Amino acid sequence: MPEIPAAGPITAETVVYPARLVRTMDPARPTADAVAVRGDRILAVGTLEELAAYRPDRVDDRYADAVLLPGFVEAHSHASSGGSWRDVYVGRFERTAPDGRVWPGCDSVDAVIERLREAEALLEDPDQPLRAWGFDPLFFPGEPFGAAELDRVSTTRPVHLQHASGHICVAGSRLLQLAGITRDTHVEGVVMGPDGEPTGELQEFAAMGLVWAVIGGNLMELSADSLRAFAQDAVNQGATTLTDLGSVSLARPGGERVYLDTATGDFPARISAFHFGSAGASSVRAEEAVARIVALAEESTDLVRFGHVKLMLDGSIQGFTARLLEPGYLGGRPNGIWGMTPEEFEESLTIFHRAGLLVHVHCNGDQATQLFIEVMERVLTAFPRPDHRHTVTHSQMTTPAQYRRMAALGMGANLFANHIWAWGDQHMDVTVGPDRAARMNAARSALDAGVPISLHCDTPVTPLGPLRTVQHAVTRRTPSGRVMGAGERITVEEALKAVTLGGAYLLKMDHEVGSIEPGKLADLAVLADDPCAVAEDEIGAIRVLGTVVGGRHHASRVGTPAAAVAPEPVSVGA
Repeated sequence: MPEIPAAGPITAETVVYPARLVRTMDPARPTADAVAVRGDRILAVGTLEELAAYRPDRVDDRYADAVLLPGFVEAHSHASSGGSWRDVYVGRFERTAPDGRVWPGCDSVDAVIERLREAEALLEDPDQPLRAWGFDPLFFPGEPFGAAELDRVSTTRPVHLQHASGHICVAGSRLLQLAGITRDTHVEGVVMGPDGEPTGELQEFAAMGLVWAVIGGNLMELSADSLRAFAQDAVNQGATTLTDLGSVSLARPGGERVYLDTATGDFPARISAFHFGSAGASSVRAEEAVARIVALAEESTDLVRFGHVKLMLDGSIQGFTARLLEPGYLGGRPNGIWGMTPEEFEESLTIFHRAGLLVHVHCNGDQATQLFIEVMERVLTAFPRPDHRHTVTHSQMTTPAQYRRMAALGMGANLFANHIWAWGDQHMDVTVGPDRAARMNAARSALDAGVPISLHCDTPVTPLGPLRTVQHAVTRRTPSGRVMGAGERITVEEALKAVTLGGAYLLKMDHEVGSIEPGKLADLAVLADDPCAVAEDEIGAIRVLGTVVGGRHHASRVGTPAAAVAPEPVSVGA
């Protein structure tokens, strides 16, 4: 574990950075004119005259025209998103890769098929899988999309298409054949058609995992290149602390090395890596993994943190695999799929809680949240533990009554505010209806109940971009222009706190990051404008110039001359 910093001999250079504005997120001094940095730490904030008392070695004017905020903290993201760009993006909306290149969205099923055909034509090895991601059929109502549609791309090559949610994929006929998926495959989530044959749609991890060996492994597997691209994406968006919320490698001997060997020196982000402890995603049971995860916490560095766990209770709302209480899905659709059984969940949470680990639990539906709350109450009654900070992550359907119980139990909530934009219209019209949609991602209710919150993007599900996340939580506006529940809006200041100190608190890092205060790590977001001074619907468009991580400067690649519309495709392959 990193040593607790203490005052000692001054050896590092002290540099003062004047800015157009410094917004600290520290109520003691909410704004300032400049920041003094000594080594990798904040020394002081104030006016230039005040900071002269610290006898700086020099004044650096590189941020004189910029606005400085604490580096944003993304408390639910996936490091594998950095490697997504080796595959073919076919999402509905335009998206920018970490290198700054822009991929146009696919506005029809035919556009999806055409992009996949272009990618398939570039593959020289006839047996190499074609992998794509970002698709969601909700944007194309009435148009089926299964194996038959992927067979329009190729019937001889395994073709794999991951839904944007990450909870559903589609396999072409050749992939189904190679994976041995037939009418006799009895795994929950393997969707069968009226003829009893598999449609190609595979829902949730048990079913999706049936094809992993054929396509080259679990799409959450991580490489050094993926990790570097993930970190550059963070620089582009002003984020300095990230999560890999669900690592499939940490329970394996040596699985930590990709983090420790890559995130060194001037690596431009801090990463909190969570062991993925759910059945279907991890082959290692909780009682087998717990000692290793506890030991890994001692291997943490300033840039990499271990010792946390993610569990997953349900699926996605837009994929109709989340677990909902009454009245359920619009139109009476069947309820979703448990990510692990309630019995498995209680056993796992108990084991990890007793070991002193921080646990974040994926709960999209309110039935999943309810189970977490009820189990949490039993676990805390049996094994009290102060300041556990166990968190409902996503928390999309959590009700005011559930938030009140969460507050009483000391739980946190990390809300998926980006859903308001990404699928808001679909939630109002297709998944849960306008009334329940108005209550989704209820940040106002959470704060009013006294629950500490953060807001997140869950990249690659939606793009990393804390400023856009702030905008969505503040405006709650959908792509069609409708407001999805005005009563759950929060203020700009509340949303900024959620993506800085809020995220840091839920990661147990608020003593180190999340605000610009003396003694904290010198992690800054460098912006072209002040989020509190622009129109609410323009916050997400503020240009991010770069970041500072531990006093080291990193430049954004978005909007640079190298950034251009990507050729289609940039790259493909397994």
